Amino acid sequence: MAELESIETAAEHERILREIESTDTACIGPTLRSVYDGEEHGRFMEKLEARIRNHDREIEKMCNFHYQGFVDSITELLKVRGEAQKLKNQVTDTNRKLQSEGKELIIAMEELKQCRLQQRNISATVDKLTLCLPVLEMYSKLREQMKSKRHYPALKTLEHLEHTYLPQVSHYRFCKVMVDNIPKLREEIKEVSMSDLKDFLESIRKHSDKIGEMAMKQAQQQRNLDNIVSQHPRISGGKKSKKEACAGSDLEVPGAQELVDFSPVYRCLHIYTVLGARETFENYYRKQRRKQARLVLQPPSNMHETLDGYRKYFNQIVGFFVVEDHILHTTQGLVNRAYIDELWEMALSKTIAALRTHSSYCSDPSLVLDLKNLIVLFADTLQGYGFPVNQLFDMLLEIQDQYSETLLKKWSGVFRNILDSDNYSPIPVTNEEIYKKIVGQFPFQDAELEKQPFPKKFPFSEFVPKVYNQIKEFIYACLKFSEDLHLSSTEVDDMIRKSTNLLLTRTLSNCLQNVIKRKNVGLTELVQIIINTTHLEKSCKFLEEFITNITNVLPETVHTTKLYGTTTFKDARHAAEEEIYTNLNQKIDQFLQLADYDWMALEPGSRASDYLVDLIGFLRSTFAVFTHLPGKVAQTACMSACKHLSTSLMQLLLEAEVRQLTLGALQQFNLDVEECEQFARSGPVPGFQGDTLQLAFIDLRQLLDLFIQWDWSTYLADYGQPTCKYLRVNPTTALVLLEKMRDTSRKNNVFAQFRKNERDKQKLIDTVAKQLRGLINSHHS
Repeated sequence: MAELESIETAAEHERILREIESTDTACIGPTLRSVYDGEEHGRFMEKLEARIRNHDREIEKMCNFHYQGFVDSITELLKVRGEAQKLKNQVTDTNRKLQSEGKELIIAMEELKQCRLQQRNISATVDKLTLCLPVLEMYSKLREQMKSKRHYPALKTLEHLEHTYLPQVSHYRFCKVMVDNIPKLREEIKEVSMSDLKDFLESIRKHSDKIGEMAMKQAQQQRNLDNIVSQHPRISGGKKSKKEACAGSDLEVPGAQELVDFSPVYRCLHIYTVLGARETFENYYRKQRRKQARLVLQPPSNMHETLDGYRKYFNQIVGFFVVEDHILHTTQGLVNRAYIDELWEMALSKTIAALRTHSSYCSDPSLVLDLKNLIVLFADTLQGYGFPVNQLFDMLLEIQDQYSETLLKKWSGVFRNILDSDNYSPIPVTNEEIYKKIVGQFPFQDAELEKQPFPKKFPFSEFVPKVYNQIKEFIYACLKFSEDLHLSSTEVDDMIRKSTNLLLTRTLSNCLQNVIKRKNVGLTELVQIIINTTHLEKSCKFLEEFITNITNVLPETVHTTKLYGTTTFKDARHAAEEEIYTNLNQKIDQFLQLADYDWMALEPGSRASDYLVDLIGFLRSTFAVFTHLPGKVAQTACMSACKHLSTSLMQLLLEAEVRQLTLGALQQFNLDVEECEQFARSGPVPGFQGDTLQLAFIDLRQLLDLFIQWDWSTYLADYGQPTCKYLRVNPTTALVLLEKMRDTSRKNNVFAQFRKNERDKQKLIDTVAKQLRGLINSHHS
């Protein structure tokens, strides 16, 4: 066992020795540690000593073997050392000389080295500057563009700078400063361009009026040009072109682009598009323009006072939409057709509402007509830009009704002035010139009047030709409104006829009625009015022809409105006739108020009462004026006057205030009735047959005959029979009058000459009164 351990230890020591021999000195530590880690390091030291001695012997053998060569080498080295010393001296000397000689070269080489270094640095600097200079130049260009407010080019420059130039020199600090500044520059460009846009919006708001005015002038010139072309058709194969016609007209009117610089909106649109904020820009632009539209569409409160107020309002609206139309066609999508149509719908509704309101305040037909022409021009202008304007023309038809009303009011004043200033006397004519002038003004033909020598008179007064001509003027005024409304001839004709009917049936009729109903109108005036309206009625067919000639629509055409002038003049004539009857009756009443009967007179006078004589004289002179009246009118007036006189005399006889009357008073009253009957028999108005006019006094005549003749037996015997002599005497009337006479008989002894038979007479009166009461009672039952 001990032997085995000894062998292993010896083997281990041998291995360690080999490692020491073969291992680098720096790595021998671990090997030696393994020796000392064991317990046999003494033995190892012995082995190590033995190994050293072995190597020493081998070295000695090796040295002995090579010693002669070594000696020879030493000898050779000694010889070489001398030569080496010489060489060293020569080298040192040469080096000294070389150093001395090469000192300048070294200095030159050092200088060359420095030059090469500088050259390399300069070249590198040039290369770097070549990269940096374009960046700086672009940045300088950018600042210059922004300074000169060329924002869109500045934005393009900024894009190039950011994406092309700065990436090449991004490691420089100044580039980092530029990169950090780019968002600020972009924001600055946005703000400045938006400021320019706001200035532009303010500019077009201020210039809308002028733009609209120019656009409407262009539309007016186009209309004038179209009229020129339509009125001058091609002559002898040569055609006058629009351009040639335009050369002869006014100079061309500048458009929106000449009055307003649109570049700010284009630049701003491009800038926001490049910056990716196009939608924001579009929304802002449309929002601001909507606000401006609402302001433009708000009419001034006093717009209706002058035409200039309407013109400025229209100019602003036209200017607004001309600008929008220009923007629509010069930008891609900033505004679109749907947006324009929406704005136009709003504008149309607000404009029509404003016009309805303000035009209703207008009472001057000239202003309404001018307004209509302005609205037509306004509509034509916008229609030329593609906007639908049918609603405006529909609204013009509403204004036409208002225009007609203003015309009617104006012509009401005209007619009033004519009627108030008329002398209501036939027009005297002293020579042929005046005669032809009047016949030229009014369609009148009378062969008998033409044959009469001068001086002579027309049957009508001056208001007839004046009224007739004013009706024609009214028709012309209506026709003026219908121009340029794109109406058919039938529609124009219908409109004129309806308005003319209103003029005749309402305006002229009212004026005539007012004249007829005036308190101070006389019978002469009323007679002349009847004559005048008769002639005006006859002229209605000429008014029909006049309308037909200016509208080219025959009266026979289906749905053509007929003129109601004949009805108007007939109604006026009938009113005048009634007024004549009323006036005559009032005059008769005035005369009757002068009646002063002595109802207790014992004897009648020798002639009719003075008041009645005067009344009959008045009636004779009045009916003499009726010679020019239609026969039936004069006859009716005369019959009406006689009936009223008869009724009034009957009332006078029977009125309650007359409690008593004598036979003498009754006989005086009979004289007055006879005077009336004489007037009726004299035929104050031709045309009555037989005693027709006398029949107006038949009630009075039979009553007076009954009492004066005291023919009660006949009356009572024949009462109720068709052939009764006193058929018109009512028993109630007879009883009232009999009671008045009976009271007188009792108190004043009316029948004194029959004193012997007084009792019999009184008894007879009582008997007659009783019988009359019996007739009255039987009639009521």
